Parts: sequence; structure tokens; C-alpha cells
Amino acid sequence: MSSSMSSSMSSSMSSSMFDSLSSLSPLSSMFDTVVGFTSHLLTGVAAPLTPLVGVNATAFAIVLFTLGVRVLLLPLTLMNVRAHRAKLRIAPMRRTLMERHKRNPERLQQELAALHVREGVSPFAGCLPMMAQVPFFWLLYRVSTGPAMSMGHTLFGAPLGEGVAGIVAIHGVFSVPVAVLVALFVLLALVAWSMSRITKRSLTDEVPQPMRRILPMMSFGTVLFAAFIPLGAALYVLASSAWTAAERGLLYRAPQAA
Repeated sequence: MSSSMSSSMSSSMSSSMFDSLSSLSPLSSMFDTVVGFTSHLLTGVAAPLTPLVGVNATAFAIVLFTLGVRVLLLPLTLMNVRAHRAKLRIAPMRRTLMERHKRNPERLQQELAALHVREGVSPFAGCLPMMAQVPFFWLLYRVSTGPAMSMGHTLFGAPLGEGVAGIVAIHGVFSVPVAVLVALFVLLALVAWSMSRITKRSLTDEVPQPMRRILPMMSFGTVLFAAFIPLGAALYVLASSAWTAAERGLLYRAPQAA
């Protein structure tokens, strides 16, 4: 009897798991449709570029796709800039509250929250542009790891669907594709260095000293991240990081000088 009950429970659990997986299939199908649309979009953008850059057209299309995404997200960026300027404006008031309630952390948090609400400052505004990029990066990552990228799409001989390990394994260390990788990582490091300097200049006196050392170094995380993703996705990271560095250098300069 116990064997029968065990078999019945096992069958019931298997059926439940199957039903759960089946309920996800429409969602999976929708994601596949979006990925397919993105792949076709890149193909469409690459088509007029092919006479100019040949087999590198898809790589250039990825860069244009990235720039298009960043233009689309400009409203969020401008919202972030306004939030940054508002934080600079209320910085003296924050310092006053921190000095006044330094012995009462709970009261300090309440007063700071009230100040942010009163002045219309959201502590999460700075995360919006970065978080909004996640779906677009995920789409490009899926396209880069899909079968379409294995059909001769390269950047000066480096296959867009392969990462560092794959390109080195296929072409060897001393090859043009590996030289393309080296150039990519040099550019990523330069952009990260630029972002590090911009971040260092933007930090206020309220930021604790340990964080003042850590935050600028976080920009170099993109270099490490790019080592574990396909070249096509790494191009997105490079183009988007370069846009962010230029954006912060231009849009944040005036408030910092004030």
C-alpha cells in the first residue's frame, strides 16, 4: 500500500511539474519570438552596410543597435541627471541632518527619507538607465549565442558568436582574430579608466572613504565581464560603456562645477 501511495504521489508530483513547465511554454515562445525579431532587425541593419564593410556588417549593426537603445533610453538618463543635480542641491541639508542626528540612526533615516520625499529625490533614479538596458543586452546575448551567429558573422575574422576561449581555441594565440580581441579589451580598459576618473570626481564628501576607493574601480568590471561573453555581446558592452562615459562627461560636468 505504501508503495502504491508513493507511486501515486510521485505521479502527482511529476504531473504537477509537467503542468508548470507547460504553463511556461507560451512565455518561452514569446521570448523566442522577440529574440528572432532582434536577429532579423540586426540582419536588416547589416544589409546596407555589407557593400561597405563586407562580413563585418553584423558587428557594425550591433554597434548601431546599441546606439539606438541608448537614444531610446535618453529620457531615463535625463531623469538620472536631474536626480543627480537634486542630490547635489540637498547635500548641505543632508550634512546638517547627519550632524544633528548622528547619535540617533533611526531618527536620521526618517529625516533623510522625509527630505528626499520633500525635495523629490529618488535614491533609485541612478539605477534606472542601467536596469533598463538589461533586457536589450539579454536579447543581444541570446542572438550572439544562437545558430545565426555561427554563419560567418565576424569582426575582422573574429567570430561574433564565440568568446575569448573559443576564439583562441579556433584561431590560436597569434592570429588576427585574437588581435581583434586584444584591441577590444584595450578599448574597454580605456573606457573603464575614463569612467573611473569621472566617478571619482562625482563622489561627494558624504561617501565613506572605503567606498571612495571601491566605486571608481567598479568600472573595470566590464573588462572582466566581457571575457566571459560572446564577442557580439562584448561589442554591446563596449559601445554602451563608451556612450555612458561620454554622457557622464558631458551631462554631469555642469552640476559638478557648480
